[in-house]
Amino acid sequence: MNHHFTTKKDHFQMVKASEKDTEAILALLIDRAKWFQENGSMQWHGLLEGVDSHRTRDKIEEGKVFIYRDNDQIAGMVMLLPDPSEWDEMLWQDQPIVEDAIYLHRIAVNRSYANGGLGKKILKWACGSVHFEGKSRIRLDCVADNQFLNAYYKTAGFTYLGEKDGYSLFERFID
Repeated sequence: MNHHFTTKKDHFQMVKASEKDTEAILALLIDRAKWFQENGSMQWHGLLEGVDSHRTRDKIEEGKVFIYRDNDQIAGMVMLLPDPSEWDEMLWQDQPIVEDAIYLHRIAVNRSYANGGLGKKILKWACGSVHFEGKSRIRLDCVADNQFLNAYYKTAGFTYLGEKDGYSLFERFID
């Protein structure tokens, strides 16, 4: 599941994360959680308290975390779960049960690559370049009061399906 693309100034490679990437991935996530907090959002606040509700280490070992590399630098990442986590089951319990959904979590872009469209490239890759047997849609959630993320996912082609327990629910069919 490798995917390559080249821009005029950078070369990126999408690869499945390996255990050697774990510390850099966790550092990226904590950095993003701090940035959210500094900008008035509680998104991923548990990471700052040492609580990783999505068990990132385990998901890396299971091959469910993917990273965009720019040479040796992790430019961005995403977690794709072909089966819902306990979190997903709780949040999506009021929506129709679907067996064909992938659950997207922890999309993050290294701040040194911010504002260059990398986040949307990662979403585009997740929605069209990676394939899981029998899966035809991607679901994700974000904090409902994060206006930026709510608008961002809509412009990336995700449909807003409502709110549950302070989280917005989005879905998009895979290209």
